[in-house]
Amino acid sequence: MVNNELDDAFGALASPVRRGIVERLARGPATVGAATGGLGVSKPAISRHLRVLEDAGLICREVVGRTHRLSLADDTLAEALAWLARQEAMWKRKF
Repeated sequence: MVNNELDDAFGALASPVRRGIVERLARGPATVGAATGGLGVSKPAISRHLRVLEDAGLICREVVGRTHRLSLADDTLAEALAWLARQEAMWKRKF
């Protein structure tokens, strides 16, 4: 079964920088600076990482004036988690 959205989500999560952003946003919505500070990555690179996460449907961005607030998009993460749970159940049955 081909699921491009799931492929995009796992592809986006392949980067440790993007996983770090997702982990920070798991604690709650945050500004771009708060979600990405201290990752040791340039601002242009952060912009590219955020675009990948947005395009994969993993995060949402709300712009109010000059402030960009990021939050997790629960639907895509829930699909990925459901897929992982199905795989875990299958492998547990096999072993």
